[in-house]
Amino acid sequence: VVTRDDVEESLKTKCQYVKDKEQLLKDLQSQIEETEQRLLAKQKERNYWLEYKNVERKVQAIRVINLGKDIKEVKDGLNRAKEHYRKALEAVQEEKERVLERHVELNKEQALENAVRYLDKNICREIEENAWLREEVKLYQKEVNDLKASVQLLEEENLCLVTKLIDSRLQNLR
Repeated sequence: VVTRDDVEESLKTKCQYVKDKEQLLKDLQSQIEETEQRLLAKQKERNYWLEYKNVERKVQAIRVINLGKDIKEVKDGLNRAKEHYRKALEAVQEEKERVLERHVELNKEQALENAVRYLDKNICREIEENAWLREEVKLYQKEVNDLKASVQLLEEENLCLVTKLIDSRLQNLR
C-alpha cells in the first residue's frame, strides 16, 4: 500500500533529482562554454603565432637586416664626423699657435720699442753705434776673407814661379 505521503515524497525526490540534474546540466553547459571560449582564445593565439612564424618572422628578419644597415650607416657617419672634427680641431689648434706666435712677436717688438723709448739718449746712441759697428765688422770680415783668398792665390802663383825658377836654374846648371 502506497500512501499519499509516500507518493508526494517520491515525487519530491524525483523533482529534486530532476532539478539537480538540470543544475548539473547547466553547470556542464557553462563549463563547455568556458572551455569553448578558452579553446577559441588558444586557437586565436595559435593562429597569431602561425602567422608570425610564416609572415612576421620574415618581416622581423628584414627589419633586423635594415636596422643592421642603419647601424652601419650611423657608425660610418660617426666616423666621418669624428674625422672631420679631429681635422677641424687640428686646424683650430694650428691657427691658435700661429696667432699666439704672431702676438708674442708683436709683444716682443713693442717691448723693444717701449724699452728703447724709455732709454736715455746716450744709451740709444750706444745701441745705434753698436748696430753700426756690427755692420762694419761684417764688411771687414768680408774684406778679410777676400784678402785671404787673394793671398792664397798669390802664394800659389809665387810657388809656381819659384818652381819654374828652380827648374830653369837646374837646367842652366846642366
